[in-house]
Amino acid sequence: MTIQQTRMPALSAEEIARVRQPLAQAYTLPPAAYTDPDVYQREVALIMRKSWLPLARVDQVAKPGDYISLDLFGQPVMVVHGKDGTIRTMSRVCLHRAAPLTEDGAGHRNLFTCPYHAWSYDTAGELVRTPLMDGADGFDEMSAIEKGCRLPQIRTEIWNGFIMANLDEDAEPFAPQVAGFTKYFKKFNLDDLVVVKTLDFPSNWNWKVLVENFMEAYHHIATHATTFGPVFPAAESNVPDNDGATASDLEGGPWSILHMPAAEDAPAADDTTDASDSSLGGDLYANVIFPHFLLGIQGTGTAWYQVLPESHDRLMLKIHFCLPRHLAEQDKDGAHAEATAEMLTIIHNEDIEANDQVWRGLNAPLTKQGRLSPLEKSIWQMNQWWLDKMTDAKA
Repeated sequence: MTIQQTRMPALSAEEIARVRQPLAQAYTLPPAAYTDPDVYQREVALIMRKSWLPLARVDQVAKPGDYISLDLFGQPVMVVHGKDGTIRTMSRVCLHRAAPLTEDGAGHRNLFTCPYHAWSYDTAGELVRTPLMDGADGFDEMSAIEKGCRLPQIRTEIWNGFIMANLDEDAEPFAPQVAGFTKYFKKFNLDDLVVVKTLDFPSNWNWKVLVENFMEAYHHIATHATTFGPVFPAAESNVPDNDGATASDLEGGPWSILHMPAAEDAPAADDTTDASDSSLGGDLYANVIFPHFLLGIQGTGTAWYQVLPESHDRLMLKIHFCLPRHLAEQDKDGAHAEATAEMLTIIHNEDIEANDQVWRGLNAPLTKQGRLSPLEKSIWQMNQWWLDKMTDAKA
């Protein structure tokens, strides 16, 4: 999809200029940035299909033959742990008549056989069987196999245990772009995490509504007044620069970090588990690697909010609660995972109510841009990145 305009048709120059102001004078994105289907299609073309996106954790496809299938902005894909030990992301569309080889979800297979005409592929995506093709001029099964007929491969990197994929063959490698972020959380040892519980939340809003809510503590004073508010006071939250200008341990990169110090009288994090060298203490860190790779880190636990946009007004959210491997093994009865899942559900249900209200307001005809609070620095940082991508004159 080629986008000819250098500005979104639904956003005026004046609206963009307000967003571009320094934080102390800046405005939010205008409502059309969330509600206009054409803007979303431009996001898909210029951002989603060109960004590194987290599809799974390595531990979710731990054994050869394990796979996870999902849709990546119109492209059905599967993450497969190959028999050769390599983890790949590939198209799951059959090379014959384009039927998907698998349904969305996870499983284990040694062979991926198309449910339509039974063409089969191995765990590396190589074609291995084409039944009843005798008489097709110029087609020979053995020749096709020997020539390496293969499901299209999608660029894949493994970063700290996350399987990242990018539909853009020309995209810059992921790891160098997030070197500063990796350094910031080096102590936490993200690579050692395993998923112990997953919660699914179908959601009827634009994906940016969820990301913005995740990345500011300002709403703790109202939305989470009796839950997060007393534990992580909004006024104490802070966001370091992500351009390396004033933060010596950060290097420029496409992310934002929201640090929420715990109140002095807050209960200790992970008080049901042993202390760990990877613990960051009771403070909570909400993080986004743009566009929507969300990580909430506290103590020894991490909540990975996997955002899967489906349209301008719909997404699937999967909240994966992760623990260091040794703590996950100690939690044999799953009690700690269940208790954390209950807490995450309570907090997210509060956020659902808030996001529902925001979405209703964004769709109201009289709604205009609002002013950002200095406590919403992460939103400002993301808005600058978003505009850079969406107004790219080379697109």
